[in-house]
Amino acid sequence: MNPVVALNLSLILLLPWYLVLGIVFWRTRRRPASAAQRLFDSASLVLALLAAAYGGYWGLAHADPGAGAIWKQVLASLIGYGLFLAVLALAFLWRRRGPSAAS
Repeated sequence: MNPVVALNLSLILLLPWYLVLGIVFWRTRRRPASAAQRLFDSASLVLALLAAAYGGYWGLAHADPGAGAIWKQVLASLIGYGLFLAVLALAFLWRRRGPSAAS
């Protein structure tokens, strides 16, 4: 397998699911969003994707070498997916606080 593909396989395989979750996150806002709110949502989605990529790279680098190549990819996928969900969950909770809680 191409080394670049192997390095990014966990991200490549989960990109369609990340897209679905990103669309759900984007569409859960109840009222028309202001520019600042759309910027927050966009930044949250980019941060979630970067966290997933970083988690995948970390998982590949720290997996047990004796476990085999497939289990390295499984670990990378699990860590990346967990980080993606964690960032989106935190962003969703932060977004639900609303402007009244910030003051």
